[in-house]
Amino acid sequence: QVQLVESGGGLVQAGGSLRLSCAASGRTFSTYTMGWFRQAPGKEREYVGGITWSSGSTSYADSVKGRFTVSRDNAKNTVYLQMNSLKPEDTAVYYCAARDNPYVNRRSSAYDYWGQGTQVTVSS
Repeated sequence: QVQLVESGGGLVQAGGSLRLSCAASGRTFSTYTMGWFRQAPGKEREYVGGITWSSGSTSYADSVKGRFTVSRDNAKNTVYLQMNSLKPEDTAVYYCAARDNPYVNRRSSAYDYWGQGTQVTVSS
């Protein structure tokens, strides 16, 4: 059974940075793709970015491109979301997700496994 555990959320001022981690266990993830999503109160869950375990190819939502970076550490089975130049509109619960497919997908329904989420709050 795949388990995903996020950490690293918190409260930060606008313009600041946070790094979220997602520790994955339970499988060999070489064929998997990992995604980061977020959900703000009253809004639908939206795609933030994603990475393939095998090649490290990444993709990003336009709203975070140039500010957020997704990376992975294969030895630690951990995926990271580095968030810089944070804005109040980045405030949300952030989730990591996994799918057994080598291609990044921006639809939340394409992912089979989800972490519990971590709160990110950006104050103005």
